[in-house]
Amino acid sequence: MATLIRNSLMKALIVIFFASVATATGDAPFIVAHKKASLTRLKSGSERVSVSIDIYNQGFSTAYDMSLLDDSWPQDMFDIVSGNTSRSWERLDAGGLLSHSFELEAKKLEMFYGAPAVITFRIPTKAALQEAYSTPILPLDVLAERPPEKKFDWVKVAG
Repeated sequence: MATLIRNSLMKALIVIFFASVATATGDAPFIVAHKKASLTRLKSGSERVSVSIDIYNQGFSTAYDMSLLDDSWPQDMFDIVSGNTSRSWERLDAGGLLSHSFELEAKKLEMFYGAPAVITFRIPTKAALQEAYSTPILPLDVLAERPPEKKFDWVKVAG
């Protein structure tokens, strides 16, 4: 009985694998983007937001005229300290990776919910620009009061 279940499971996995390969073998780029943001407290009342976006081409062909735009950072809440919220590249080859980062300074205390970054690119076989979106970031509690981190937890051992 266990052998029959194991064989059925193996056949199902093989069918799923070949079905996914068949649907993914199209000659097109497949863009996946991951956006990360982290907070760094400089001093009381001052906090920096470090943003990085990694763009992967998981497809089987090159994407051309790549552009990244991350305009979800309102000017009344953030100042750009270094870098830009947009960037362009000539191409992203199949299996390739592009990375972009920038740093912001928070102006006011507020819970911030950032939107995904927008990536546009061109495929030689299609006239229209294609769009992809990064993952969204987790909510950032900007300039919030945080208790000091415990560096060590002392445990009393009975002896």
